[in-house]
Amino acid sequence: MGMTMAEKILARASGKSEVKGGEIVWVKVDIAMMHDLLGPRLINNGFRKLGGKLFDKEKVVVVSDHCTPPATVQQADILKYTRDWAKEFELPYYYEFEGPCHQVIVEHGHVQPGRLILGTDSHTCMAGGMGAFATGIGSTEMIGVLLTGETWLKVPETIQVNWEGSIPAGVYSKDLILKTIKDLGHAGATYQALEFTGSAIRKMTLDERLVMSNMAVEAGAKTGLIEPDETVVNFLKARGVHEIDFIKSDSDAHYHRVLTYNASELEPQVACPHEIDNVHPVRVVEGTHVDQVYLGSCTNGRISDLRIAAKILKGKKIAKHIRCLVVPASQAIWMQASKEGILDILTEAGCIVNMPSCGACGGFTSGVIGAGEVVMSSSNRNFRGRMGSAQGEIYIGSPATVAATAIEGKIADPRKYLSKEMMV
Repeated sequence: MGMTMAEKILARASGKSEVKGGEIVWVKVDIAMMHDLLGPRLINNGFRKLGGKLFDKEKVVVVSDHCTPPATVQQADILKYTRDWAKEFELPYYYEFEGPCHQVIVEHGHVQPGRLILGTDSHTCMAGGMGAFATGIGSTEMIGVLLTGETWLKVPETIQVNWEGSIPAGVYSKDLILKTIKDLGHAGATYQALEFTGSAIRKMTLDERLVMSNMAVEAGAKTGLIEPDETVVNFLKARGVHEIDFIKSDSDAHYHRVLTYNASELEPQVACPHEIDNVHPVRVVEGTHVDQVYLGSCTNGRISDLRIAAKILKGKKIAKHIRCLVVPASQAIWMQASKEGILDILTEAGCIVNMPSCGACGGFTSGVIGAGEVVMSSSNRNFRGRMGSAQGEIYIGSPATVAATAIEGKIADPRKYLSKEMMV
């Protein structure tokens, strides 16, 4: 019996020729990633009591993103603590004010196919879109990783999610993953790996693939994996990475479950309050009043997302009664959007462009919602209190749905704003 991608990566990390789902293995970690909120300030005391020596500072990455820019003195103190800790241990890979950690480690080449990446954030699984086994761990567990470079993991069984066919105009990878989560349920893939396959997945850009893997955890998955191909190779070569592992599942690998979809039958999807698996076609909730729209996050703040929104909003104005916040997923994306004139289009439409950060997605800084307010967001979670008040409501959709909603001030189907030329 062959092995899945997840099994192959953990077999390599554990020094074994073969592992199977359910097996517990000791693994060597390729990248240990922490951010400001769940990083040095939480691990420092235990780390020092147990020796205080990093296993390999070249394999430790720290990103300050949740408290940037600081909105309170407490957040400013957290940033200072994180910065000082990274300086004390002479970390070569410390990033601040560059954007959410998941996007930053992709852009800087830390994510590579076949690597085992552990981070103190649940959306670390986004790196699986490039063929890495990436997952979130707790801060306490990270102490052991920093000291030894090792930890134990249970090898997850894999659910294959097969999306065949062509994705219709006005439908995006966000819609595919929301439909998948609806069918699996928000805990339906707990401690399993999702492996996304099929012709629709292979046609996706890297930006789109990262959306799929980012939200794998919203179904409870340990990671979300996509087989790397020339799209990943070209991205990494542009960053000076030339030795790339074309890891893929064996043809006779065992899957715990297989889901198969026809992408051509899909329409825009919206996750409704207060569960991410409470998903319906946009037509079901079209017309729902909103107070704010939010375009950004590590899920959908990349350049392709901003381009989609700019196409829809160009020459138009957002509804007068709403706020439209745009948060590029990184400083590099912000600069690219500026060069392309995208930021001008969005601001002329009435949007406010904030600096790259986790921001209002997690309810940390600029743009949180108040009691009774409703937001349409391109982010990844919509449970009570996620983006501010527990009395607020969060709807989740694609960047196109967010942009269309901004124009009308109520949830709208983006397809009506996409001409045939735009859809090509």
